[in-house]
Amino acid sequence: MSANISASPVSAGGAVKQKRRRLPKLDMWSGVSLALLLLFGLFLVYPLFNVLRESIVNGEGEFTLEYFYRFFANSYYFQTIKNSFVLSVTVTLVSLLIGVPFSYFYSFFSLKGRKVLFVGAVLSVMSAPFIGAYAWILLLGRNGLITQFFKQTLSIEPPSIYGFWGLVIVLSLKLFPLVSLYMNAAFRSIDSSLLEAASLMGSTGLKRIWQVILRLTIPTLLAAALLVFMRTFADFGTPLLLGQNYRTFTVEIYNQYLGETGQNHNFAAAIGIIGVIVTTIVFLIQKYVAGKFNFQLRSSRPIQPKKPRGIGGALIYIYQYGLIAFALLPQFYVVYLSFRKNSQSRFLPGYTLDSYRQAANRLLERSIYNTLVLAAISMVIIIVLSILIAYLVVRRPSAINNFIDTTSMIPYIMPGAVIGIALVISFNSAPLALTGTMTIMIIALVIRRMPYTIRSATASLMHQPISMEEASRSLGASKLKTFWKVTVPLMGSGIASGAILSFVTIVTEMSAAIILYNNQTITLTMSAYVAITRGNYGLASAFSAVLTLITAVILIVYLKFTKEEDVRL
Repeated sequence: MSANISASPVSAGGAVKQKRRRLPKLDMWSGVSLALLLLFGLFLVYPLFNVLRESIVNGEGEFTLEYFYRFFANSYYFQTIKNSFVLSVTVTLVSLLIGVPFSYFYSFFSLKGRKVLFVGAVLSVMSAPFIGAYAWILLLGRNGLITQFFKQTLSIEPPSIYGFWGLVIVLSLKLFPLVSLYMNAAFRSIDSSLLEAASLMGSTGLKRIWQVILRLTIPTLLAAALLVFMRTFADFGTPLLLGQNYRTFTVEIYNQYLGETGQNHNFAAAIGIIGVIVTTIVFLIQKYVAGKFNFQLRSSRPIQPKKPRGIGGALIYIYQYGLIAFALLPQFYVVYLSFRKNSQSRFLPGYTLDSYRQAANRLLERSIYNTLVLAAISMVIIIVLSILIAYLVVRRPSAINNFIDTTSMIPYIMPGAVIGIALVISFNSAPLALTGTMTIMIIALVIRRMPYTIRSATASLMHQPISMEEASRSLGASKLKTFWKVTVPLMGSGIASGAILSFVTIVTEMSAAIILYNNQTITLTMSAYVAITRGNYGLASAFSAVLTLITAVILIVYLKFTKEEDVRL
């Protein structure tokens, strides 16, 4: 009896010690996790909650579903979401149909001028969203250059660039390179022995492409399709300029929030919530389908590109360079028009620098400064946060870190206008009155474009063995020194790949910026847009040409230092 009594405290003490050992050890990384949790809670979760609250609370502070009922009860409003969905699906399918063959020819054939094709593809997809639409109006609008040529020379009425099919053509030409950039990496990951085995079994030509090559790249194909869908669904500038009677929900949010004929912030918030629900459903479906094809390709024998020969080779060159030329035509035409004499919306014979002089007197210097400063500060923040989040997710997995990772991806499936509205609602008054400042623009840009770099950095670190970090620790390096000297360099290529996509999309951001900008924080994209809305096409061309030049320089510098030819996300 006494033995049992004396043993009890020892057992209890041992249990207490054992329980204490199981408690998570607080260290620097635990503090980083908590800091990130607070940042995302303040600048992402809290604003989104406010949008939701705005959509279900009326002006008297009472709970109501009136705004959602109005949306679904009125066929016009419901049609805007339907239009956005149908447009996004159609553009995604067309982009796949032209982008996959483009990438296949690029990867499987040794084409002359490959760098030209790659730079052209990247430049076309990373231009400001509405510049292509604006240029196509000047080319194929009612008084466009090509339209007038067909009418006067051939007596043919070309198809209208406005409406649904105009949107499909313009957006597909802009976004098909996204498919190509993704598929380039997937095609290079295919082991040539698999293709040889397929040939021995009688699978050749188009049959082999369908049965083997495309099936091996389904995960990448689905990822590219999702990105094209999301970019189309969230696009604001192109539908605004070309949509006319084909109204999309992003344009309707803008009209309800900042419209000249009347504003209804609660209704705009409700439309935004519905849009987020639609994109979330699409994202979950894509994730489920992608999970059925959860495999990775490792190529021990990369495919050796062959030289295109004969008529087939000539057709490949025509397809590749013809498609890129067609996609880049708007950019080139806008640059050309920036040097033409003009009178507001009319271009006149002769050349001049008046458009640039006018731009210099109309906020050109401030627009360039704001564009570059906003992009630089945003990218520094994005890179730091992406490095920390990638490390926490891969090397220190936990429920909190996984939650941070999931939360950081929410903006990936959200239209920019919704994020802009969320930030205005949340930070329009004390104690954090940020509306109208550079700070709120930076927050919006970081939130909007961070997912690209996070996913790329995470994927890069997942493929790196932990043994190098362990070796550094065993040689006496501290955890912090190992992180900065070993771990961060291991993520270098992934960070660079995601950062360039984040950076250029920041430079050309419009969806959130149109809600947040003012005369002091105006960027090149917004300056060009304002000039278009005022009918000053020469001035808009000058702003657009400068923006195109900056984008091209960024890409050239990136390619010079990284030698990348794909995007790893």
